[in-house]
This record gives sequence, C-alpha cells and structure tokens, in this order.
Amino acid sequence: MINWSSTMEDTRIISACAGRFAEILKSRGIKAPPQMDIAMDLTACHLNGCPLDLQRLLAAEDFDFSHDVVGIRNHIDRRTGTLRDCFVPRMAAKEKELVQ
Repeated sequence: MINWSSTMEDTRIISACAGRFAEILKSRGIKAPPQMDIAMDLTACHLNGCPLDLQRLLAAEDFDFSHDVVGIRNHIDRRTGTLRDCFVPRMAAKEKELVQ
C-alpha cells in the first residue's frame, strides 16, 4: 500500500512543484495533466522509496526540474509508489540528508 502521509510543508512544496510543471508545459504549448496527478506522482515517489530534496527540486533550473518530474511520471509504479527502470531523480535526497 502506498504511503500518502506527507507533512504539511512537503505538501506545500509538492503542490508548488506541480503548479510550476504545469506552467512550464503550458508555456511550451503542451497540454498539462491535472496538477493533482503530478502532485500524487511526486508524493508517491517522495514517500515510498526515493525521498526527494523538495526544496532543491522546486528551486532547480527548468531543465533539471522537468527532467525529474517527467522521469518520475514516466517511471513511477502507481501501485507501489516506487521508481522502476533504475531511474534516479537528480534532486533525490542524498543519504546523509536522510540520516538527519
């Protein structure tokens, strides 16, 4: 079962990331998926096997930001929340950050 228990702060940042990604797509003439779908994929990834450095993700340049969001959306197993195909987001939390 997928863990959906994110903190309010994580939820706020993930929501901002979803909005930013939708705006990036729209600015390029691409129809964006619902922001809720984007947020659910990011949340599932973050809480189920690949913690993200959400602050770094939100602050990343458009190219790196889009790489991670598209990669997560393309490689997430929506039944488990884990990433498949050895995809690792650039803004994955470093191991030392997880210990703190």
